[in-house]
Amino acid sequence: MMKPADTIAALRIETPPATLREMALERMRRAIISGLFEPGGRLVERTLCDHLGVSRSVIREVIRHLEAEGLVEMIAKQGPIVARLEWDDARQIYEIRAALEATAVADCARVATKDVKAQLREALDELDRTSRQNSPLGILDATTSFYQIIFRTGGHTIAWDIVSRLNSRISRLRVMTLSSANRMTSGPAQIREIFAGIECNDPEAAAKACRAHVAAAAMIAETILGEKASSVHPASV
Repeated sequence: MMKPADTIAALRIETPPATLREMALERMRRAIISGLFEPGGRLVERTLCDHLGVSRSVIREVIRHLEAEGLVEMIAKQGPIVARLEWDDARQIYEIRAALEATAVADCARVATKDVKAQLREALDELDRTSRQNSPLGILDATTSFYQIIFRTGGHTIAWDIVSRLNSRISRLRVMTLSSANRMTSGPAQIREIFAGIECNDPEAAAKACRAHVAAAAMIAETILGEKASSVHPASV
């Protein structure tokens, strides 16, 4: 189901750039990640053309790309819908995150220089700023920047490639957990614990903080997705 017209209007691309497909893709991706388009909601080509101001061929390309990212599902006789979030899928994503991120964080802590620590501190300052502004998408961008520095510094380029392929689904989960009580405060605080370990060049402390951060997010996601599943399939009484 589409949201109110005032928020939908922000999707429209008024001045088409040379890379129109990429811009439309990014607008649609962020709209789904932010919850502007709800899980299970139909994505009607003509409506999307009107909202974004692009052709049907562009919309079709965008939908195919979003399907590959796991943000869109194709339903027989219905067409594309926003992919639903299921706990089993989320659980697997958190398990992958815990394994890859904890290893990358530990290796980053072993070799982090003053320059790397300064870059991470800058990303954290941006994270704090966007948290104060209550900006979920801003928090996502700052968090992605923080982890990208960590993976690059730790030499985990292949692992970052894997994380990047999952990033759209990871971002959806992050936005969902940010909506829970105090997560906009507790999440950045936990990320600062990760940085504290890196700043001290303490791999064990950094990895421990990373695993705790991912575990806390997973617990919130399990609660939220469990409640949603119960509302869709209420238990018999």
